[in-house]
Amino acid sequence: MAIKVLSVASEAVPLIKTGGLADVAGALPAAVEPHGIEMTTLLPGYPTVIAKLNRAREVHKWDNLLGEPARLLSAKHGGQSFLVLDAPNFFTRDGSPYSEPNGKDWGDNWRRFAAFGRAAADLAGGAVKGRRFDLVHLHDWQAAIAVAYMRFAPFAGRALPSVLTIHNMAFQGYFSASVFPGLGLPRTAWSIEGVESYGGVGFLKAGIQLADLVTTVSPSYAAEIRIPEFGMGLEGVVANRGDRVLGILNGIDTREWDPSVDPALAANYTARALGKRSANKRAVEREFGLEGGDGPLFVAISRLTWQKGMDVLPEVLDHLVGNGGRLALLGSGDAAIEQALHAGAARHHDRVSIRIGYDEALSHLMQAGGDAILGPSRFEPCGLTQLYGLAYGCVPVVARTGGLADTVIDANVAALGQGVATGVQFGRVDYHSLASAIGRTIALYRDERAWRTLQRNGMACDFSWSRSGAAYADLYRKLSDEGR
Repeated sequence: MAIKVLSVASEAVPLIKTGGLADVAGALPAAVEPHGIEMTTLLPGYPTVIAKLNRAREVHKWDNLLGEPARLLSAKHGGQSFLVLDAPNFFTRDGSPYSEPNGKDWGDNWRRFAAFGRAAADLAGGAVKGRRFDLVHLHDWQAAIAVAYMRFAPFAGRALPSVLTIHNMAFQGYFSASVFPGLGLPRTAWSIEGVESYGGVGFLKAGIQLADLVTTVSPSYAAEIRIPEFGMGLEGVVANRGDRVLGILNGIDTREWDPSVDPALAANYTARALGKRSANKRAVEREFGLEGGDGPLFVAISRLTWQKGMDVLPEVLDHLVGNGGRLALLGSGDAAIEQALHAGAARHHDRVSIRIGYDEALSHLMQAGGDAILGPSRFEPCGLTQLYGLAYGCVPVVARTGGLADTVIDANVAALGQGVATGVQFGRVDYHSLASAIGRTIALYRDERAWRTLQRNGMACDFSWSRSGAAYADLYRKLSDEGR
């Protein structure tokens, strides 16, 4: 008999995406299905989500869900089963799922996602007729509070085991203590064993504390968040959970990311026909207005933030160009970083080009046309761009942290000698380390045989969801057995 899992996430492709969380939540149902897992995904009813639903039907209503009326819609989309919390006063707004059009967080995010968590807990407890689940899988802080409702204020029904996946410890859903009365939780939930965190309410902290099992999106990140540098103040809570915290590496959708058939490319290719990549390189040069040539073309596709190490990139542009490299960058974020990158592009107008924003099709072309992709993150729970780079023969140049360390094999002397290297890793995220890594990359690029080996090794890696899907299915099965 199939194990029925309720996956609770604030975004999931193909209905809504702002980041990697959506890719993971969207890919999981198909990844675990071959292993006897039947997954339904619960999403907030943002306008873009509601608009994409066909033949959605109402399956439940709340007259008062944390102060607002709401209903639950059921629909299929792209072969996946979705439940959508349609609560217009919470989710029908301009802007992103989490912030106003000006980029400022919605002031009532605590109540919006508490309502989302309350609805998830009701579903888990059997409030919706005909909807029975064996396990609940929660993603990030927006869903984590559901386990507090399941533990302290459950709907009358059997208690279900729960899994919480941390996609990025930096985003914790921390709010002042003044919001606690509005959560509808009993006073017993206000404790260090419950939702209290540093004198306020911690949504993610509550999930880490209360979930039966906690996962992160790479094994290295599961170890890193036990220390202050990466734990963001919750390292003690993580450490106290011991072996109930583990890492399962993210996969990528190899149907969407396959250079042999990708419609976004100027030319399709395989590892046996890498020469065809040159058409994509020329296309990237034209798109970004870069000087043509056979020198190395670096690309970067990233949020422009301190976490991603993008504050260091402007400092190394002169070094990169001076050694024969060029750069095409796609991303947005911190205004000061954007300004510094634009200044660098102005100094090297035909060698460095910056595109502010995001374009999914262009990101595919950049992976296919770039020679190397930069990922100097100070911390990276998993990372997806380096996985796309490996699949497309775009050699990753990454900091040695989290999922980057788990997925890229550094081209050191031993790895090159054994023929197993797939990219370039470096330690500290500063000018000297990144400049040195860029220098090593350019030297490797000039050795055509070594470079082709790096590309083919990367393209031979299996970072599909098959292995990770099996790992999640095994985890669900064990938790279900424990819950019986």
